[in-house]
Amino acid sequence: MTGAPRIALITGATQGLGLALAEGLAQRLAPDDTVYLTGRDLDRVNHAVESLPGGGARVRGELLDVADPHAAGRLAGRLAARHGGVDVVFGNAVMRVGPDDDPREIVTEYAEVNNFGTTRLLRAFAPLLRDGGRLVVVASSLGTLHYLAPILHDRFDGATSLDEVDAQVAAWRDAVADGSARGGPWPGFVNIPSKIGQVAAVRAFARERRGHDLAHGVLVAAVCPGMMNTPTSAEWWDVRGAPGPAEAAVPLLDLALGPVDPLHYGRLVRNGKVLPWSPYRDDSA
Repeated sequence: MTGAPRIALITGATQGLGLALAEGLAQRLAPDDTVYLTGRDLDRVNHAVESLPGGGARVRGELLDVADPHAAGRLAGRLAARHGGVDVVFGNAVMRVGPDDDPREIVTEYAEVNNFGTTRLLRAFAPLLRDGGRLVVVASSLGTLHYLAPILHDRFDGATSLDEVDAQVAAWRDAVADGSARGGPWPGFVNIPSKIGQVAAVRAFARERRGHDLAHGVLVAAVCPGMMNTPTSAEWWDVRGAPGPAEAAVPLLDLALGPVDPLHYGRLVRNGKVLPWSPYRDDSA
């Protein structure tokens, strides 16, 4: 990274892992650096900023609703004017889904936040990354083709642009919303196609930028924080033995602030190791 004060940004940072990432970045960065803690509710953003301990980098709150098609671009423009670029971006904004939610009723907003919010973030902030910068999308180990019916693999495996990934996500969203997904090969758990769409977006975006980014020490990657002990996860699984957000944030912070491993570029990483994208081939090396 450059010798100038470093600029970091986290989406979905008012609670849980996002808040832990904001605190971890603030503690690891220098007093001249700035961490932008963002969320879609200004009161919650301000409360989150006030809840963090002092020391380390300055933490500033910013309103960012990734479901707004223009919000990421507006914020990127403001940060470019203030700082000239950014050094670390964590895409962590997520709409949570519970066991009692009807997928048909929530899928439109779910895809808007989790998937189109991710691709908007990539488009808006990747151009601002300075030499040595990091853009990390928080995803899941569910975001691999292992969890998708083989007949659907080509929809995401062959995507070569963010526009193509968005089109496939939109087709899945519409199939869930109109009920036709129920009689087809799509998994019933909406988190699986959504996470696969996030990882596919990182992979497609990275193909376009790999040569330039690696020459400039830039890392674009997806990351799996693993199972966490949070109220949302507890609705689905027994997470009593799982780490909390602060512990889960450590390997993500290591990835964002440590040296670039070219093997991580454009891949899904968990605890420093690449998770294979396809069950039929290993592209982790």
